[in-house]
Amino acid sequence: MDDFHDDEAEGFATSPGDAALNRLVFIELPAALARPMGGFAPDPAIPLPVETGPVSSGEGERFDPKELTAEAIVAGMIRLLAWKPEHEKAEYYRSFVKAVRPGILTELSEAGIAKARSKEWEIAEEIFRALAGLYPEAPEPLLDLAILSEDRAELYSQSGRDALAEAMDERAFDAYKRLLVLEPPFAPAYFNAAFFFMRRRNFDRAASLLETYVKVGDDDDKKERAKEVLEKLRQQGYLDNLFKEAFDFINLGEEEKGLAKAEEFIERHPAVWNGYFLVGWANRRLGRWEEGREAFEKALALGADGVDPLNELSICLLELGRVPEARRALERALRAEPENVKVIVNLGAVAVRQDKLREAAGFFRTALDIDPEDPAARTWLERIETDS
Repeated sequence: MDDFHDDEAEGFATSPGDAALNRLVFIELPAALARPMGGFAPDPAIPLPVETGPVSSGEGERFDPKELTAEAIVAGMIRLLAWKPEHEKAEYYRSFVKAVRPGILTELSEAGIAKARSKEWEIAEEIFRALAGLYPEAPEPLLDLAILSEDRAELYSQSGRDALAEAMDERAFDAYKRLLVLEPPFAPAYFNAAFFFMRRRNFDRAASLLETYVKVGDDDDKKERAKEVLEKLRQQGYLDNLFKEAFDFINLGEEEKGLAKAEEFIERHPAVWNGYFLVGWANRRLGRWEEGREAFEKALALGADGVDPLNELSICLLELGRVPEARRALERALRAEPENVKVIVNLGAVAVRQDKLREAAGFFRTALDIDPEDPAARTWLERIETDS
């Protein structure tokens, strides 16, 4: 549908790690720095990574080794450990950094959290990777990295940039894979990973992780929360194979098969809203707007939560020409998630349909304030400004 926020095939042209490593060169330890530091004796035979200026053709700028400082060497080591922690001299570089900067764990942890909160994603990611490289025995940096990647995935998903969201989810998944095999178990990873897998619609895995957290966790509030979510998963039919099969069929583009499974699920669980959502989702993808509308409204009447049912309902209503109702559904979704970029952009699209261009431009600017890279908001705004 042209009016509404659509997916964009995007990806990462180059790995941020490749760019970072291309700025490193290896040098011999200057004589002025070849002295014990905090009980650590540098080895002149081991080359040191240092960061150069902007790169061209994969080579760093030339620099004067005489101007090199211990801090510059530490910066190079941190960057190497962030993106290549398996380097053959990694343990030496870890010892070097910890000797020169004994308080670096606290320093970098606070900086990474601050950058994540301000949505300076790339800087935060490199900081958490650096901490994971410096302290491979510590699970906390890996968990921070997983949570950061999930936050980015959610933002990209809300703005319809599914390729980028998937890439971020893969990074989170990689971090959780490493966390969940640690011995002894790192309990917070099980709790957070459970909600990651719930968002990925892998409810069996989520339930298993929550059950483990109840056994190994030491936070009573989180353990109660885990028990509540487990009970909800059972009551709402998320652990029913019919639900999983219906979702997978629709997600893979086999809507008719998914619709049949979803209707069978409803027969088994007539009071559960999830089945009606799947029926609506399949019908909406098949262009059956009235059937989709009816299913989404039934899901909402049964207590459907989150913005997805409302956003999907608004699409069906708009296609049926019921523009004011579509807008009301989106406004309700926005009250639930005030910073959901997809909803904000779709409200802008409805305002354009209503010929309220100034209001529409306000929605698109708001979306860009939240996600400056959102392509749909930028395209809509440029179109309005061009036509004005």
